[in-house]
Amino acid sequence: MQRILLRKKSIIINALPLLSNLTGVGRYLYEVSKNIENYNINFKNYYYYGYFSTKLINNSKSNSSLQKFKSLIDKNQLLKKITRKLMIVFSNIFKKEFDIYWEPNFIPLDSIKAKKVITSVHDFSFVLYKDYHPKERIEYFEKNFFKNIYRSNYIICFSEFTKKEILNYIDIDENRVKVIYHGVDHKLFKVYKDKSLNFELPESFIFCAGSIEPRKNLLGLLKAYNNLDKNLKNKYKLVLAGFKGWNNSDVLELIEKNRDNIIYLGYITDEELAKVYNLATIFVYPSFYEGFGLPVLEAMACGTAVITSNISSLPEVGGDAVIYCNPYDVGDISNKIKMLLTDENLQQELKIKGVKRAKQFTWEKSAKEHIELFKWVMNE
Repeated sequence: MQRILLRKKSIIINALPLLSNLTGVGRYLYEVSKNIENYNINFKNYYYYGYFSTKLINNSKSNSSLQKFKSLIDKNQLLKKITRKLMIVFSNIFKKEFDIYWEPNFIPLDSIKAKKVITSVHDFSFVLYKDYHPKERIEYFEKNFFKNIYRSNYIICFSEFTKKEILNYIDIDENRVKVIYHGVDHKLFKVYKDKSLNFELPESFIFCAGSIEPRKNLLGLLKAYNNLDKNLKNKYKLVLAGFKGWNNSDVLELIEKNRDNIIYLGYITDEELAKVYNLATIFVYPSFYEGFGLPVLEAMACGTAVITSNISSLPEVGGDAVIYCNPYDVGDISNKIKMLLTDENLQQELKIKGVKRAKQFTWEKSAKEHIELFKWVMNE
């Protein structure tokens, strides 16, 4: 009997976020794509970097000229606008139509052609909290998001909270909005025996990770920390890690004024981040708004007692394994920090609960759910 070979379906993935240091969207894109390649035998993957490739870039191990060029562009808003227009022109030269286009970063690009389009929408802060973003980003979203999102056959989001917002703002059948939770790299974010680092940290400290930008509520955290008793501040320094972000002058000013008690590490590698989680006495993440809240999950996986906000998607991530605070109430943040720092039994209870809960979230599971959705859409 003659054997019939079926052509693999093609998936094109917008991989431009991989050309910058991995933060939320880039981390999600890389981890899911990597695991799709490991588990997926049904599709042939292509990646768009301003050009089309079959190679997935590992940002943590690569320092290509393209990445350096992307970093330069990101710092210049005029260059960024010009580059976006040029990429559309060059992409139109490539006429291939793919079976599925997965857009992991909010806005399907006009220049990528596919029979079916699946778009990941992370949150609606660009509508609800415009002050949380640079002006150029808001302008780009206002011009392109609602115009292009209706190309999508399905939308992926990362919490039931965000799904409700999508149904609020986009006219789409709720059955075409799929919640797929993020995962965590348990080989990296775990409890370590060897916690050594190539930089010094205090013996005991409160930790917060995230870009210095309004949405993360670092100003509220700094004020809450300053409200602590002098003895607590002397015993527990506040350590911050992450990009400087934007709209951050008041936060940087407070850090500078309190250099004796506040340490700003700047951007650190994932390997360093995992060790810092391990060394921290507690992790505090009083964000005003999240579509998921990956740092909370990473901290739990590292066996760190966590305090986070009681709003948006964060209770879906933390469950009963974290302490919740009102991010708009500096006094409440301060009280919860004091409560947890002075109760070692509670710290230990949260560490155990956190590790157990974090095991429910894996990138392998997330990737498999993406693959199942791709198959479903392709067979519709």
